[in-house]
Amino acid sequence: MGAPAFLILHGWENHRPVGHWQRRLHDELVARGHTVRYPQLPDADAPRLEAWLAALHAELEALDGAESVTVICHSLACALWLHAAQRDRALEVDRLLLASAPAGELLEAEIVAEFAFRVTDAARLGAREALFVSGDADPYCPAGPAVEFADALGAPVRLVPGGGHLTIDDGYGPWPDVLSWCVDGAFPA
Repeated sequence: MGAPAFLILHGWENHRPVGHWQRRLHDELVARGHTVRYPQLPDADAPRLEAWLAALHAELEALDGAESVTVICHSLACALWLHAAQRDRALEVDRLLLASAPAGELLEAEIVAEFAFRVTDAARLGAREALFVSGDADPYCPAGPAVEFADALGAPVRLVPGGGHLTIDDGYGPWPDVLSWCVDGAFPA
């Protein structure tokens, strides 16, 4: 069996810019010798759910044989993951971090409406361990992830004071807390 592997998935209009916390996380994990996938998802400015689902499954297939798989999603990729977990009841990774999950009602009003996700009684996370992380005043999830998703899905939430949507513009560039969670299994309080 292989070593632990990581899959990092970006959000809407994200072209994996240099300096973004996800790119930095990729580089830091690779430098530590980990297998890391950080794909550019198709048509980031006008994404289609089916195309992103196909890309997600291809990336997971490329990690087949890893000792463990950890998935780190940001923004629209959180909705992508939740759709994938509902459609494929066998989908199960070891660890999942959902950062800045956007509220369903906000997605419905945008070009990405097909990504809108509502938690139902049948909803599942598709991970043995999951964590929601959000800025305490994320404009894309005003009620907060606990209200929108986490409580109903039984996952803990870490709020980042002043974190906004956890983008470069919000100061997340460097984000050592995510690296700690990936490597050590703990997200600093």
